[in-house]
Amino acid sequence: MKPTFPRTPAAPPESVPLLDLHRQYEGIREEVLEAIERVCDSQVFILGPEVEALEREIATLTGSAAAVGCASGTEALWLALVAAGVKPGDFVITTAFSFFASASSIVRAGATPIFVDVDPGTLNLDPARVEQRLRRKRNENVRAILPVHLYGQCADMDRFDSIAQEFQLPIVEDAAQAIGAEWSGRPAGSLGAAAAFSFYPTKNLSAYGDAGIVTATRPELAEHMRRLRNHGSPRRYYHDEFGWNGRLDAIQAAVLRVKLARLAEWNEKRRQHAATYDRLFAEAGLTAGPGYTPVRLPARQPQAKHVFHQYVVRAQRRDELRKFLADRSIGTEIYYPLPLHLQPAFSYLGLQTGDLPIAEQAAHEVLALPMFPELAEAEIRLVVETIADFYA
Repeated sequence: MKPTFPRTPAAPPESVPLLDLHRQYEGIREEVLEAIERVCDSQVFILGPEVEALEREIATLTGSAAAVGCASGTEALWLALVAAGVKPGDFVITTAFSFFASASSIVRAGATPIFVDVDPGTLNLDPARVEQRLRRKRNENVRAILPVHLYGQCADMDRFDSIAQEFQLPIVEDAAQAIGAEWSGRPAGSLGAAAAFSFYPTKNLSAYGDAGIVTATRPELAEHMRRLRNHGSPRRYYHDEFGWNGRLDAIQAAVLRVKLARLAEWNEKRRQHAATYDRLFAEAGLTAGPGYTPVRLPARQPQAKHVFHQYVVRAQRRDELRKFLADRSIGTEIYYPLPLHLQPAFSYLGLQTGDLPIAEQAAHEVLALPMFPELAEAEIRLVVETIADFYA
């Protein structure tokens, strides 16, 4: 049965962007400019009171012992790994289906990533496969496990907690896409030894440039990361170890503090938009019902409070569909078109096509659709109608 879609009598919009930050800025412009002016008046531009205040606020939000502001989400991953004890010669288990930084940060820490396939439903790192790998190769010097909370849904942290306890391994959360997400009522950022967040301009909580933060469940880990982000220096011009220049700008922190006050509201709007997408896809016969269902939705686990950094579908004839949408001025993106184990930079690991088939299949099917808090229902309806037209 070919999909149909009940048409609305209202005139739909003519285009839908994947993301429109102008709409967000219109609602917070005065507060943002006041915050920036506050920093300019203080003439404290790197670290300082604004960064310290943001760190306290993020620690409270995540339920962590402390938070450490840094230059980017990638920097946050490196800080978290090193503070968790990862060093040259170690191995870190992580997902093959994520942004490059999830694995490149492991390499920057001097370790080697072990790529494991993903759960076929959620596309998060599969704990069963991680456990199998650890049991099969106990002699490997595995130092940590790095799950990614993909698209804003936490990985199965109950299973990973059990694995971490049995094998005495710290969990480092890649929570770059998951600010405000939860697992069984526990916030992302408090589910492992340390967690990395990104405030890249496209994120749910976004800066006006690069910025990140890393949370820790133990204060001593946070203190170590504070030194590492500042050239390994506990006090000016004295250096206990080799760190890096990974400090957070005060202007970015001030902007983030304005936005943080609205994060819960914005995340709730994302969940409402996801529910609207779900309903309209089902009504169109694209994801539910007997017969032909060309669109699948990634599984959502009941323990997870999803924040929908991205609303992603798995589509048949994905590339054709994407072109069809682009021709009709509807924005989309592919997260991610090539799994990490097949990236040229990781060719030295010797992995080949077919080694991690679930991640490889997902790379051919996933498509991110427009998702941001200010999105209108009429725009969501146009997206779904246009997809229904493609498959009709």
